[in-house]
Amino acid sequence: MVVHSRSKTDFWRKTFYGYITDNGHFFYLESTGDFTFQARINGEYAALYDQAGLMVRLDAENWMKCGTEFFDGQRHASVVFTRDFSDWSTMPDLSDTAGIWWRAVRKKDSIETLCSLDGQKFTSVRQGYFVPAVKVRVGIMCAAPEGPGFEATFSDLKLDTA
Repeated sequence: MVVHSRSKTDFWRKTFYGYITDNGHFFYLESTGDFTFQARINGEYAALYDQAGLMVRLDAENWMKCGTEFFDGQRHASVVFTRDFSDWSTMPDLSDTAGIWWRAVRKKDSIETLCSLDGQKFTSVRQGYFVPAVKVRVGIMCAAPEGPGFEATFSDLKLDTA
């Protein structure tokens, strides 16, 4: 699936920048309980904060996104957990050009995010609290907060429920 992100789109709440933006692109299914969702993601990242990845969302104040984000002139693995206020963690991306597999695993009251170059061997990136036992929307997301928009590619989407 190829998605053309519009410009001036993002998911972020309050922290550091002081604004709320909730107009990024999000294609999802609903799921209740534990699950594993994964997809292979790539993009033509070029402008500051161009991003594509996975999202688990309860509502505008409670969500998680993980994937590749472009800043400081290069790709980074990025994870944001939001409970009214967004936080942000990053590390160098696994590749400068290749698609990256991302996985979100929801167990009880947490979500673990993992990434992989080959879709077989995954590295844990982050775990965080997430509201347990409620129906959420889980899927793919992309946004282009600063640039003119960009093209993101998603493949091999898979949702396994417990």
